[in-house]
Amino acid sequence: MIFHDRADAGRQLARALDPWRGKRPIVFAVPRGAVPMARIVADALDGELDVVLTRKLGAPGNPEFAIGAVDETGWSYVAEYAAQTGATREYLDAAIAAEMQTMRRRRAEYTPVRPPLDPAGRVAIVVDDGLATGATMIAALHALRARHPSQLICAVPVASREAIAKVRAHADDVVCLDTPENFYAVGQFYRDFRQVDDTEVIAQLRAAVQADRKV
Repeated sequence: MIFHDRADAGRQLARALDPWRGKRPIVFAVPRGAVPMARIVADALDGELDVVLTRKLGAPGNPEFAIGAVDETGWSYVAEYAAQTGATREYLDAAIAAEMQTMRRRRAEYTPVRPPLDPAGRVAIVVDDGLATGATMIAALHALRARHPSQLICAVPVASREAIAKVRAHADDVVCLDTPENFYAVGQFYRDFRQVDDTEVIAQLRAAVQADRKV
């Protein structure tokens, strides 16, 4: 399955999530790439849009390869293969500190536009544009589970089979449109996989808040 872009993937994902339409879900995007997609999903489900801040921990010398992830509280997930990549405890501590700084900066930019929503007692749907290792999604689900949603759902257009297997233990339900056998990177399943910057994230969050106020 090849998606034209994130908007196309968002529309298809929204159709698969239709059972939750009208249940006031909060659709949490993993910034930055998933935010435009999650906005489409939230609108289709008559839900609200928010972000859940997590950051990938990249391998030494190969920052695109995730060996773990950290959430906004500082809780970290470290994959069992992290040591094999040369990641020492000192390396992980430094990586976590750097990513925490990035999340603090983003929170300072995002919160004035979209004050965090409380998922307690509500359906929380976590959206990302794809899962390669599942590390970032696991951190996102852990962060939201601690806030006591009534149901916690992982929703992605595409994922590796290994990632989906790992993520299932952390969610009440998983919605994934495709788990291809030959999975190398999320971007290979999009014709247009351009980066999403903070300006676009802020614009999407502002538009979502304005739409909520009109309801």
